[in-house]
Amino acid sequence: MRYSFEDFSFDTDRRELHRGSDLVAVAPKAFDLLDFLIRNRGRVVSKDDLINAIWNGRSVSDAALTTRLNAVRSAIGDSGQEQRLIKTLPRKGFRFVGPVLLAQGPSGAPVADDSQPEQPGSVLALPDKPSVAVLPFQNLSDDPKQEYFADGMVEDIITGLSRSKMLFVISRNSSFAYKGKAVDIKRVGRELGVRYVLEGSVRKVGKRIRVTGQLIDAPTGAHIWADKFDSDLEDIFDLQDRLTSSVIGAMSPQLERAEIERARRKPTESLQAYDHYMRSKFSIYQWTREGSHEALRLSELAIALDPAFAVAYASAANIFGQRKGFGWIEDAAKERAESRRLAERAVQLDKDDPVVLAHASQVYSYVLEEPETGSAFATKAVALDPNLALARLWAGWAQVYLGDHEAAIEQFSMAVRLSPIDPHLFVPQTGLAFAHFFAGRYEESLSWAASAIQRQPNFPGGQRIQMSSLAMAGRIAEARRACDAVLQADPALRISGIRSAPFRRPEDVEKLGDAWRIAGVPE
Repeated sequence: MRYSFEDFSFDTDRRELHRGSDLVAVAPKAFDLLDFLIRNRGRVVSKDDLINAIWNGRSVSDAALTTRLNAVRSAIGDSGQEQRLIKTLPRKGFRFVGPVLLAQGPSGAPVADDSQPEQPGSVLALPDKPSVAVLPFQNLSDDPKQEYFADGMVEDIITGLSRSKMLFVISRNSSFAYKGKAVDIKRVGRELGVRYVLEGSVRKVGKRIRVTGQLIDAPTGAHIWADKFDSDLEDIFDLQDRLTSSVIGAMSPQLERAEIERARRKPTESLQAYDHYMRSKFSIYQWTREGSHEALRLSELAIALDPAFAVAYASAANIFGQRKGFGWIEDAAKERAESRRLAERAVQLDKDDPVVLAHASQVYSYVLEEPETGSAFATKAVALDPNLALARLWAGWAQVYLGDHEAAIEQFSMAVRLSPIDPHLFVPQTGLAFAHFFAGRYEESLSWAASAIQRQPNFPGGQRIQMSSLAMAGRIAEARRACDAVLQADPALRISGIRSAPFRRPEDVEKLGDAWRIAGVPE
């Protein structure tokens, strides 16, 4: 049997793997593993399936299986971080997800397609339920400064759609990676791994607004539904609700027209407060020191206009987490107290809003270093909105701090899947690096740390976990060079500071301290 995928040719009869005209060396067990995954590419294969097929049921450690799987990925130009061809589904198993062409007969015979037409750049398999990405809506208003309004509208629509547990909804940050670009809907579907794409436009004139939307079947490019909605600005939340409901209805052949738990409740009675809130979100997404100051100022204005605006409190509290993560804190005690006040008030005002709870989880887990409370908030947020990448992200970090590293990996992996091209992907990638580090998988930790640093070179968390993993992997010279860079960015860094971090397991604190000591961080 011969298979072809990307620029590889895989001949099971000759037991040869070719990349173009080059023969790729593959160990026998790795060859058998690849053969089994390709032949069973229509399903997820479990660890037990692999052990029974490749090792005849003999006892095989997780480390040995991981080593063989890494060898297979390396041979075909894949990695545990990228998972372009071989996908790991935490606690379920593995699946070969690349498009495969099949041929029988002697080498050199024509190859026939046994699957879907080849899709260059395909990296993600479709989820097992209807999936949608909402692209940034085009701002058709005369005032280009109204761009934030269109962005805020789309963010609220994403939030509304994601409340349905029958949908898989791509996070705002990945959808907005296409902002301002001419897009090929089929390519968007492949890159985000979704069946449907919603695109549209917003025109705001005075106190009137018109929103148009069209839902497209990404694999075929066929238009499923299109409509326009007109209303007064005072009815903007009802308009968003109607659009969200129409999108759900357009997917009804697969959904059985589920009733969505949408944001029927207006987030604020003050449109001016809502305007300030949307502007603050725009500033947060700049990820700069100046942007954090401006976001906090705008959040305070929104709260002053509407003291019952729960999400505005939560978003403001979240800003202190961003500031801590990038080393922008100016008065630690004062900012901790303010973040606690804002988070507590947000939860008091709306204890059932998953966005509020996700932000509260960040504040308690990271800023206040109380991961037990943070984990409880994140768990509830995920239960209320399983499509909220922010909730998955902070559920993962809480588990890192509490020491359940496999649970952390599962949550971070889901956050990455919900927002696969998020410009802020370095945050869950850093979390995955920490989780693998504490689990003793230093090479996997280094892979994730490298990806995080590539996306955000000045992120302290990514730099520190890379340094730590290099030290524990025995790459001492590289670890010390990494330490020099870390200390240059933060000369006050000391090993003693680890004890004030929220890591609950003594062995995790000890391991991180040993790594820093090897790398050269002062006591």
